[in-house]
Amino acid sequence: MIEVLNLTKSYGQIKAVRDLNFTVKKGEILGFLGPNGAGKSTTMNMITGYLPSTSGTVKVAGYDVSVEPHEVKKRVGYLPEQPPLYTDLTVIEYLNFVSDLKKVDRKKKKSQISDIMELVKISDVRNRLIKNLSKGYKQRVGLAQALIGNPEVLILDEPTVGLDPNQIIEVRKLIKALGKEHTIILSSHIMQEISAVCERIIIINKGQIVAIDTPENLTKSLEGSAMYSVRIDGPKDKVIAALKNIVGIRNVKENAKFEDGIEYLVEADKDLDLRKPIFFEMAKHGYPILEIKPISMNLEEAFIKITSMDPDKVSGNEQQNDEEKANTEENTDNEEIVNNSEDSEEISKEEKEDE
Repeated sequence: MIEVLNLTKSYGQIKAVRDLNFTVKKGEILGFLGPNGAGKSTTMNMITGYLPSTSGTVKVAGYDVSVEPHEVKKRVGYLPEQPPLYTDLTVIEYLNFVSDLKKVDRKKKKSQISDIMELVKISDVRNRLIKNLSKGYKQRVGLAQALIGNPEVLILDEPTVGLDPNQIIEVRKLIKALGKEHTIILSSHIMQEISAVCERIIIINKGQIVAIDTPENLTKSLEGSAMYSVRIDGPKDKVIAALKNIVGIRNVKENAKFEDGIEYLVEADKDLDLRKPIFFEMAKHGYPILEIKPISMNLEEAFIKITSMDPDKVSGNEQQNDEEKANTEENTDNEEIVNNSEDSEEISKEEKEDE
């Protein structure tokens, strides 16, 4: 649905975006991450046709944004970080105005606006001036304008900014539901939001792509060891000695004391399943295991680790998955390589729902 090839944006000698290559499939929800100033908003503005690129191409539904910008804009709904609101209009006046701009069929306009207002829960403020709305309501009005015209592609930049916790949950559910009929690029600084909603993520740093993968594969590929939290009832020194006796365990340290035992953090060789070895070792000594659970790196930790690297010096990992390499073969030799997962496949929607 979206194809980005060698996309570059320069301001004089400064390259804000450098040779980006990626694709987004129809019906996919893609997370677009990066620190402030990394080039996220610049990239999204180029995809929508709002900002011209210096070089490279962007295609949406097969249309080149630089050749057929009107066809692209018909198919894209965009919510920038600062919603494009006319604050002296009422909500209903504004959405009618946006509908006219997007040339929505007059016969369908009224019902479509009504459905969208109900969907994003702004029907109760339809006749209020936008300038008198709270930040959360303004954000939802901005989301409503992106949905006008039922575009095939939605590009959402920080869609939950200013919303309260309940509203954030509602918007996340809405985005997941919209993903069944729309292709979505979602940019957010809330890692929990990206993990909950997105099937695949791109991390951009200093204008370059430094990782493309599923959230699960990305965090797993960056873990240098397996970590477990284990609570055991037994004498501390003897328990630690017994744990260290297990093949593959690198380090054991006390983490917390409880009335019924002590919690230990156990570090072991990567991909090593310690549950059975710990069970049999503790059973041999007669020390009851009260709890054992693996500890995984979260997306926030992975993001910090990846963006702390210099994208010009990082090597030894895959930057693009196999499908994207096939689409951009002539460019892969020059790509910065970061994500070392050959089996990075998209998680199906069914699997995401199961999770």
